[in-house]
Amino acid sequence: MQIDLRSDTVTRPTEGMREAMWAAPLGDDVLGDDPTVNALEEKAARLFGTEAALFCASGTMTNQLAIRVHTQPGSDVICDKLSHIYLYEGGGIMLNAFSSVKLLDGDRGRLNAQQIAEAISPDDVHATVTRLVSLENTMNKGGGCYYALEEIEAIRQVCDNHKVPLHLDGARLFNALVETGEAPSLHGALFDSLSVCLSKGLGCPVGSLLLGKADFIRQARRFRKVMGGGWRQAGFLAAAGIYALDHHVDRLREDHQRARSIGAMLRQMPEVEDIYPIDTNIVIFRLPDTILATDYVRRLDMLRIRAVAFGKHLVRLVTHLDFTDDHLEELEKQLKKM
Repeated sequence: MQIDLRSDTVTRPTEGMREAMWAAPLGDDVLGDDPTVNALEEKAARLFGTEAALFCASGTMTNQLAIRVHTQPGSDVICDKLSHIYLYEGGGIMLNAFSSVKLLDGDRGRLNAQQIAEAISPDDVHATVTRLVSLENTMNKGGGCYYALEEIEAIRQVCDNHKVPLHLDGARLFNALVETGEAPSLHGALFDSLSVCLSKGLGCPVGSLLLGKADFIRQARRFRKVMGGGWRQAGFLAAAGIYALDHHVDRLREDHQRARSIGAMLRQMPEVEDIYPIDTNIVIFRLPDTILATDYVRRLDMLRIRAVAFGKHLVRLVTHLDFTDDHLEELEKQLKKM
């Protein structure tokens, strides 16, 4: 049995999702008449309480579109040094928005209001102009940790005081929401823009949503076209998104419980030196300085366990829709062979 814990992006559509995709009515989304894409965007906007939404191919695209719309050349973006928008989007902030980045050192990637207040540029001709603050929730490099709503509210107040927009990279936001019980609309009200991924824990083959005010989405739609992101009969993929929002959100709790079970297994392994707190579906553990993560991942691969080296001595495992209790049982058997 192959056990693939490299990412929650490795999932494949369920049978119900495939049926929904096959049955989807189609049109031309660039011309605005794909009914299934329109239905997904309207559904997402209602869910988060925003004026509009835009269906795109990836979370990198939705994040980069947001940054491009919010900023101007020569401005700066504030984010944590572990942020996906900084580490894993190909330098897009500079390439697409011609903006610099102010990196802060948060708590496992989570920033606080005081840090942000101190980092916003002063009104001085020598300084860049801060045009955007970006948070990530849950935090990938932080082991799936999530923000307290009160902290986001405090950050929102700082941004309002300085008239700086607030963006959310919410690739795994639903993982946070099933833990906190908070409504998506609470977060929709706190951010000027939100990026929400459909192809991670929700199990879609492709797609992310960008949410915000109608004029913001209108501008983002234009830049999406410039970036080559306009697509035609995208209703097949949008149907998967609708199905996922209806059927795959609550079950994220199962992924979180299995992640905690993996943590319990790892605590019994002598080569595991430390484990990040397991808050959602991401497990990050530290090896001794004498063991390279790349070597350890190769050893796991020999046991048909696929993982990711997440640093010189860090390994990441991510639970997901296709990782079942049977896989969990097999994982325990194989880890005993390490």
